Amino acid sequence: MTLIGSIDPSWKDMSKYVVHFAKETTGKSAYDNAISILYARRIIAANAFGAGRNLAPARKSMCFSEVPLHYLKRLADVRGRHGIGFRKEYIVERGGGPILYAYKDTPQAKSINAMVHAAAHDANPPVWEVAPFVDLPGTYGKSKYLYEWEREWRQVSDLDFSETDPAFLIIPEELHEAARDFFHSAKVDHVGPSYECPFIDPYWGEDEIADALYS
Repeated sequence: MTLIGSIDPSWKDMSKYVVHFAKETTGKSAYDNAISILYARRIIAANAFGAGRNLAPARKSMCFSEVPLHYLKRLADVRGRHGIGFRKEYIVERGGGPILYAYKDTPQAKSINAMVHAAAHDANPPVWEVAPFVDLPGTYGKSKYLYEWEREWRQVSDLDFSETDPAFLIIPEELHEAARDFFHSAKVDHVGPSYECPFIDPYWGEDEIADALYS
């Protein structure tokens, strides 16, 4: 796997993993969308993010978070209780990585804005490889765009994976047994993917998560 920096187990503010939460959308619950992802073995890059995201050449991407797993409550309170986790190396190998922040009206923000607008009618300049990974936090009119707390990673384009690729699934604890039975039946009956990785609840504490991942 692609080398990333080592993470000492005693560093509780860092994680070896990134997570993607399935959100509620119009007509579909977070649970419905999680099942769709797991059955298709694909996370769809549905929206453009980053610098120049409203310009025609902007590339669609998907979002992850590197929040330490014992702090997943922070995300679950906003995003829902269903998701999927991968090792960071897995995402880096596929072109993903952490985003950068160029705060509104700073020299960095002005520079990236100038570059994307100079390429507003051309999808080929290299700036479009970088733009999805640069956010411009700030206050815009009556709206605030300030999401540093998400500790976000992104990947451009859809992510296709096999059922053996996830490091774990994020599922409410009360559904763990039913999920195990469901995936076992899918394997026996050859009707869909079977996920045999650990399950964690986003509201678990550090010890419960460690038991699930490493026991």
